[in-house]
Amino acid sequence: MAWGPVAALAALKLALHLAVNAVTPYGFHRDELLYLGMGRHLRLWAMDFPPGIALAAEAVRAVLGDSLLAIRLVPAIAGTLLLLLAALIARELGGGRRAQALAALGVLSSPLFLRSANLFQPVVLDQLAWTVALYALVRLCREPAPRWWVVLGAALGAGLLTKFSIVFIGLAILLAILVTKQRAWLLTPWPWLAAVLALAIGSPSLVGQFRLDFPVLGQMADLRSSQLEQVTPLGFLSAQLLWGPATLVALIGLIALLVTPALKPYRVAGWACAWALLILIVLRGKPYYAGPVYPALLAAGAVVLERMRHPRWGPLVRWGAAATLVLFMAVLLPIGVPILPPAAMARYALAIGATEALRTNTGETEHLPQDFADMLGWEEQVRAVADVYGSLPAADREQAVLLAANYGEAGALDFFGPRYGLPPVVSPAGSYWFFGPGERPGDVVLTIGVERRDLERTFASVEAGGRVTSPWSVAEERDLTIFVARGPHRTLQQIWPSLAGRN
Repeated sequence: MAWGPVAALAALKLALHLAVNAVTPYGFHRDELLYLGMGRHLRLWAMDFPPGIALAAEAVRAVLGDSLLAIRLVPAIAGTLLLLLAALIARELGGGRRAQALAALGVLSSPLFLRSANLFQPVVLDQLAWTVALYALVRLCREPAPRWWVVLGAALGAGLLTKFSIVFIGLAILLAILVTKQRAWLLTPWPWLAAVLALAIGSPSLVGQFRLDFPVLGQMADLRSSQLEQVTPLGFLSAQLLWGPATLVALIGLIALLVTPALKPYRVAGWACAWALLILIVLRGKPYYAGPVYPALLAAGAVVLERMRHPRWGPLVRWGAAATLVLFMAVLLPIGVPILPPAAMARYALAIGATEALRTNTGETEHLPQDFADMLGWEEQVRAVADVYGSLPAADREQAVLLAANYGEAGALDFFGPRYGLPPVVSPAGSYWFFGPGERPGDVVLTIGVERRDLERTFASVEAGGRVTSPWSVAEERDLTIFVARGPHRTLQQIWPSLAGRN
């Protein structure tokens, strides 16, 4: 292992994310607030999402607290491990010092991994689980020892605790084994024991789906209708160019794994990546869903570039690839991590023509990347709700309930609310619906993000109590009215079942 350059790149990546999160002008992302809320409401065997992210949230909170820097230490470490795994895979494929360093540089430089390693989301943990699984698969090609089946099964199981998309790489690995000479592995007990291990580790995710009547199906339907319809196969493939020159290195790696004699012993890994990409294309996955196969493909591509023996062109291509990766990282760094304030970020994105990075999940174009806009305005919302709450008579405050329209607003009130002396929040959005309506009947309800007309159908009295604006947030959060609703026709407990699935 080329520990010198690889360790230096790993240290640089970890230091970069820690520094960014120490000084960033942005706050928690709406998804992070949701996952922190899931941790506070943790029910290991009855979660509508895989509970791994909630477990991680509670573990970090217990050990380090709930500051932005503490919470984001998890993705920073996971992203650094991804970089190290890319170098390890390059070594297993026969790569030397230069190949290992180039593979690590590919992970370090791409906005795909800069963004994922900076946010406390399942994305980077999913990337890590896929990459560990592919590393185990590569090791099995050279050393088919039982321990690598254990690693493979454990990786798939940990992935099942993180995101259900781990099923794609599990299926892809099975298909790859079937179409290569490694199909003989299936005549041994180890692949099947690995599958059993994966299911055992991931069982909390599966049991939760059974107990809650498979909410993942509704989540997938909502995702497909609201976001994935925007994705075409051509769009999926062309969007891979957003990850910069790392995409070209990865493409070289995929082709080499599939066709070159030098990497023939590892053909099954190439087929696993190819099948995974094909599955994502057919299912209209978002472009970043391809991210988990990149570290392995970057490793293979780096090995190919290292083996270019031409005395003139070999060094030129290798140094050119490294320089291009570094240059691309320097230009796109503000797109990958939130270091520029909103106004400066908007100007920079326009100046470099990064219009695709400003496109939202639903196809609109905003002033900021959606992830950045989703990190703004949350505590201001909570402060505005606290002002309205504080203006209520004491009798109203004693029975007041907070009702949020979406999981971002609910997560913000859940996280920041106790600092402002607010009561617990309820919401029909996503996971929060499963947390229930609480014990108070809803005689006095403070709402944020809810339309007046919806409240007037349920309450005898609805009045505006306050307003909060956030010009750089996503459109639905820029201008919100806080309503005070009184005199419900039915209690929250009575209407709660009818609110399932709303957001």
